[in-house]
Amino acid sequence: MLRRTGVFDERRLITGVVNTVINPIVNSKLVRNFESWLPQFEKRMGWLFLLAIILISLLLPATALAQESDQKSLTGRLVDLQGQSIQEAKILVFIDGHSAPDYEFETNHDGVFLFDFPAGDLTDLRLEMSHHHFQTVSWDATVEELAALREGTALRVPDFEMERRITVGFWAATLVFIAVLALIITERLHSTIAALLGAGLLLIISLMGDQLYIFDFERAIGYVDFNVIFLVMGMMIIVGTIEHTGIFQWIAYQAYRISRGKIWLLAVILMLFTSVASALLDNVTTMLLMAPISIQIALALGINPLALLIPEMLASNVGGIATLIGTPNNILIGSYAGLGFTDFLNDLTPGVLIVQVVVTVYVLLIFRSDYRLSDETDSRDLLNLLKENARITEPDNLRKAGIVFIGTLLLFVFGENFHLVPAVTAMIGAAITLVVVSSDVDEIFRVVDWSTLLFFIALFMIVGAVQEVGLISMIAVGIHKLVAGNLLAAILAVIWGTGLMCLLVPTIPLTAALLPVVGFLTQAIPGAGNALYYGLSMGSALGANNSLIGATNNMVTAGIAKRAGYPISYRSFIKVGFPAALISMFLGSLYILWKF
Repeated sequence: MLRRTGVFDERRLITGVVNTVINPIVNSKLVRNFESWLPQFEKRMGWLFLLAIILISLLLPATALAQESDQKSLTGRLVDLQGQSIQEAKILVFIDGHSAPDYEFETNHDGVFLFDFPAGDLTDLRLEMSHHHFQTVSWDATVEELAALREGTALRVPDFEMERRITVGFWAATLVFIAVLALIITERLHSTIAALLGAGLLLIISLMGDQLYIFDFERAIGYVDFNVIFLVMGMMIIVGTIEHTGIFQWIAYQAYRISRGKIWLLAVILMLFTSVASALLDNVTTMLLMAPISIQIALALGINPLALLIPEMLASNVGGIATLIGTPNNILIGSYAGLGFTDFLNDLTPGVLIVQVVVTVYVLLIFRSDYRLSDETDSRDLLNLLKENARITEPDNLRKAGIVFIGTLLLFVFGENFHLVPAVTAMIGAAITLVVVSSDVDEIFRVVDWSTLLFFIALFMIVGAVQEVGLISMIAVGIHKLVAGNLLAAILAVIWGTGLMCLLVPTIPLTAALLPVVGFLTQAIPGAGNALYYGLSMGSALGANNSLIGATNNMVTAGIAKRAGYPISYRSFIKVGFPAALISMFLGSLYILWKF
């Protein structure tokens, strides 16, 4: 009975249901089989769930692509008349005849723009492309291009060429550039102060209106080659650490001992060593090593250190041509033209040897009065003096720093196989040197020539300004018109034009600016091959001997000499370097013409 005295007994009802219905089902064979099958069921459901996830993930991109296919995609590139990309150009997009732009964006660092706009009917499409230093260009889509876009086809339009325009900013940048060079040449102001003043003035002028605009600060920083800055800074730290150990005095003694007191022979030995080292390393690192040694030798001999330093600077610029890693210019050229280490070594080394011999003879004639001191000095006394000073004062630090230094040099040679740029190698070497050598960090940082580094940064900005407004581009276009498709004229124009421009423009930014011109000439002139690229290498490196600001290693050496109390002025260097550059460029031109 489920009812008792008219009261519903819920507990008895539940107990009855469980005993009569639930328990028989739970204890049945079917349920026991189901329980044994359940783990397999869960596993199968797991695999089905995973398969569903994979299918969904595969279907989603297809869905996304299907959705994206409804988007209209337009891409193109803006270049100047040399084929060089134009960055930060403004693109205005007008759709269906609207008077106001529907979209606005800028080109990227490659001069490329990519524009996606939503689906829908498209009856008209117009682009307006403008830049502060170029003429505005317009483009209207044709009927066929509009039809392709309506169908969802991605449209790639041909490159748009933009013509330079001469603004007030062009003349302002040119005048500031000339003024800074004049201050450096006349030495009215310290070169670093002159360069910083010029860079600051250019940025201030750019704020004075659209016609005066040159570039903004971000764009100016983009012209600074920080590979050079960090390479120089890193090597200054490494060399400065080693310098405290007394190794340079020891090398000075050994060099003089080998020359047996003949200063002219000593100069030849140092030039030869500098040339070879510049081919195997970069010439900046070579001069960071050689300059302190040469100053030590010259001071011990009682001669002007410039009689050894300037010949080494000339030899460094010549020797660096022989290999891919010898100069920053060769690194730029090799990357642009696809030339390797052995290409430079095989094709240019014979010419480098010829030029080096002639430059060495020239140096012996120019500095013969300084070198004659060897006949008037007791070589035995000098040898004893050098030997007395040739003591390794910190052998433990020398061993540690020497190991790091050798490792750094090996990375310079082989690091390119691992895409390790020289600046990174130098900074790694500097950091490890500071860690493993027990030195006063503040003392080590004092050996870094911050004035030279600031000069480089400001000078890169100033040269970048005249590149930005188109002055260097105009010079390059003039060379293109001058050669008129003749290979002989093109080789001579590249070597001599580049070399003479090094009087006013440092070789690194100049080489970067001329590479597109040389690339165009190489394609346009039949049988050019790599001759023009090698001509650019010869012209930029040999032309670096024209002036003190021609090459980075020139300025680094000048900074070291100035700290030692023997400054190298612009005029004193050009007096020796300019004739040497003319002679070497003449020989280099003959070699390139004979070779190619």
